[in-house]
Amino acid sequence: MTSGCLYSRSNHWEKLEESRSVTSVVAEFGIAHSIVSRLWRQFQTTRTAIRGFSSGRPRGTTPADDRYIVLQARRNRQQTAGEIARHTTQAIGRPISRFTVARRLHGGGLFARRPVRCVPLTPAHRRRRSLWCQEHRNWRDNEWGRLLFTDESRFR
Repeated sequence: MTSGCLYSRSNHWEKLEESRSVTSVVAEFGIAHSIVSRLWRQFQTTRTAIRGFSSGRPRGTTPADDRYIVLQARRNRQQTAGEIARHTTQAIGRPISRFTVARRLHGGGLFARRPVRCVPLTPAHRRRRSLWCQEHRNWRDNEWGRLLFTDESRFR
């Protein structure tokens, strides 16, 4: 038999329940000794080898907090993640970072976008630009010298 998920195959437990050693089961199935030992101990105490629910660091927010964060962002779309983090920290009484807020917003389908800075060109704008270029096609250098090109930048 090939090596695989130890706790999903009853043959592993049957071999150990037949009073075979952990070492012989390890050799037969090609699984690490520590894994077989740990799961055998778990199986003996609980009579099941189902994995635990969570591993790693616990989440800093509850599902209700996540909904509150998304609601805050939808109510005021101009708020930054830092501002939402401050409001949420005051509301729930636990500190959360702006990075946590950004992850929760991504989970809620909200992503950061830059606002549009100018109006897109219409076909009429393009026609007027083309006409201007055709009218000024034959200008001399001294005529171009009197013109100020701004690349459509806004100066204050």
